Amino acid sequence: MQPLEAIDVRFKVNTNINKTDICFYSVLQPPFSIHGLIYENHKFRRMPEAIAEAVSPGVHWLHSNTSGGRVRFKTNSPYIAISAKMTQVGKMDHFALTGSAGFDLFLDGKFHSTFRPPYEMEDGYQSLLELTNGNMKEVQINFPLYSGVSELYIGLQKDALVEEHTPYKIQKPVVFYGNSVTQGGCASRPGNAYPNILSRWFDFDFVNLGFSGNGKAEQNMVDYVAGLDMSMFIMDYDHNSPSVEHLQQTHPNMYKAIRAAHPQIPIIIMSAISLPWSLNRHYDRRDVIRKTYEDAVAAGDTNVYFWDGTENFAPYADYGTVEGDHPNDCGFHGMATSLSKLLKEIL
Repeated sequence: MQPLEAIDVRFKVNTNINKTDICFYSVLQPPFSIHGLIYENHKFRRMPEAIAEAVSPGVHWLHSNTSGGRVRFKTNSPYIAISAKMTQVGKMDHFALTGSAGFDLFLDGKFHSTFRPPYEMEDGYQSLLELTNGNMKEVQINFPLYSGVSELYIGLQKDALVEEHTPYKIQKPVVFYGNSVTQGGCASRPGNAYPNILSRWFDFDFVNLGFSGNGKAEQNMVDYVAGLDMSMFIMDYDHNSPSVEHLQQTHPNMYKAIRAAHPQIPIIIMSAISLPWSLNRHYDRRDVIRKTYEDAVAAGDTNVYFWDGTENFAPYADYGTVEGDHPNDCGFHGMATSLSKLLKEIL
């Protein structure tokens, strides 16, 4: 049987860089700017390795998944290529490889295309995207959601201009802490995870500390997050708390630690997204989270907000997830749309 790309060339993944005038640049050098990641011990990471290792084996494994990572710059190159070396490639039966292991490209704040990874890749890939013209463009490339990257190079036409991207309107990062949904499972490409969407809509920098199956608000994680310089905190780890009792012990503790360290910033407290047939297992947990919010308001906090996942995800129940738990692109857009109503009040 012929492969599909032999029948329809639009399904072909082209990883050959057939350009004689291309020049590759490391994203670690100016004028490229990296956001949402640090570079430590030859690998991009979302937090320092020593702290991640101290939290749990799961967080240590996941902290080098590059969800929320971005590289930004300006160029007038008529094409853009990437050459990525990867330490881990996330392949799952319910998750598009373009989301778990791909990079996507935005020009002047609008989606252009995806650097599509070959399915058989093991340690990275190259890809090139042609642009419509050679005008100066603001470029953002989003890193993979569930894979590790050790090196990334940007390929541009040899004589093209390369300049710094316009700074974010809100430069002090918004920090998201949570679970697999926060990390981006299962968006079809990185730019469709809800933190990425909100960042584009409101023009803020951010750090994604969503850890799939491992957002449990351990004390050393709480201490680390509280020490970050941030403009807003969004707490979304309901799904990963192993029990209602665990949530009762950890949830108000995390809120209080963040508020003590940051008396003035907005804090959004989220409960898990839920579908109608799974609501019963979420009501008790939601009530714990809502109590954290209500107690904070009663104590005089005027800059704390509650987002109810059991209600706000309901309009997307039929078509918003891939398997009943993790949002697809429609579900993430719905989450972002609902959260944006809060952010318009706050920002």
